[in-house]
Amino acid sequence: MVTNAPRTRGFNCSNCGAAVELRALQHTLTVACTSCGAILDPRDPNVHILQTAALKESVAPAIPLGTRGLWNGRMYEVIGFQRRSIGVELTRYSWDEYVLFNPYQGFRYLSCYQGHWNDIRIVHELPRVVSSKRPSAEYASVTHRHFQRALARTDLVLGEFPWRVRVGDEVTVDDYVAPPFLLSSERTGNEVTWSQGIYTDPRTIWQAFSLSGSPPRAHGVFANQPSPYRQGLAVAFRTFLVLAAILVLVLIGRLVTATDADVFSGNYVYRPGSPEQSFVTETFRLPHAATVDVDLSAAVQNGWLGLDLALINSDTGDAWNAAHEISYYSGVDSDGSWTEGSRQGWVRLPRVPAGEYYLRVEPEGDAQAAAGVGYTIRVRRDVPSLVPYGLAFVAILLPPVLVGWRAHVFERRRLQEGDYGE
Repeated sequence: MVTNAPRTRGFNCSNCGAAVELRALQHTLTVACTSCGAILDPRDPNVHILQTAALKESVAPAIPLGTRGLWNGRMYEVIGFQRRSIGVELTRYSWDEYVLFNPYQGFRYLSCYQGHWNDIRIVHELPRVVSSKRPSAEYASVTHRHFQRALARTDLVLGEFPWRVRVGDEVTVDDYVAPPFLLSSERTGNEVTWSQGIYTDPRTIWQAFSLSGSPPRAHGVFANQPSPYRQGLAVAFRTFLVLAAILVLVLIGRLVTATDADVFSGNYVYRPGSPEQSFVTETFRLPHAATVDVDLSAAVQNGWLGLDLALINSDTGDAWNAAHEISYYSGVDSDGSWTEGSRQGWVRLPRVPAGEYYLRVEPEGDAQAAAGVGYTIRVRRDVPSLVPYGLAFVAILLPPVLVGWRAHVFERRRLQEGDYGE
């Protein structure tokens, strides 16, 4: 795109003699020589050196000064660069800020920390700050929660700035987040400046300013980085609700249509010491392949009765084996009366084919039950089982749980970078 270049005014750096060209003209309050790092006052007719960059580094901005690009629908030129840092315990964490200028739109800013970029503009409406254990700031009908407070220091400046800047300048910064927004206040004395950034895909910056190569990969989780799991969690939860509703309907249909009919019932007595306790029942028919329940009850008292069962197809000899022990104890102690166990029990045999069947029963019990223990065996067919539906419920619940856990871990990693991490 061809545009009219902004008018410029230049002079030579009084520290090193290099040419200094101004792009923002009367808007520029400070200019840092890109050759030697000297910080100059362009409004002083003698161009005195206000400060030299004591920490002049060999830093190459990712977006070179003088680069122009179509940003937010307007042509902007990168005219300034600064590196700032905060100290946490004994470690300093630095980030880069770029000053963008359009002669009709004014200034805009880009910031980058470990590959995370924000598009920043100064806001002139005063946000409403609510103090609490974790303060919040409301701006443009969006509530931003406090993330951190830090003392930010300017370590390096290059190019033009619409404010007076020095290497070593420090300001108190309060950051409030409502991803993808970052609302920040910078306080120096009694003066407070508010700005709002929006988390930005670096690929759009590379494309807008025609930068070569690919943007560096982002590291960690940034304060206002949108969670990549938020939309996925909503989709997973909606899918779960739909599948759960279908599962409930299928379960209701199964409960309504299940036969749950008795096909056999018999009463028996177990007597310890009898020579032959094992026996087989009379045959009964299962008209359809279905789940079979064998209900058991025994009149045990302070004793037990174990039953080894085999459901045998009289035509094929195929057998389904099961075992169950019934025990019941009661008494009185210093805490009062108590009971343990149950006189009832059951075993389930899943998906038994249709056919003629009988039960082989092998009882074993408490030797003290000399008078014998009466027990009942009842066989029911086509009994609805909740187990498959429970397993299905767990299966459809897993995706939202996993996505929710990842979202939780993501938010924890975010908070650990601020003042509210665990």
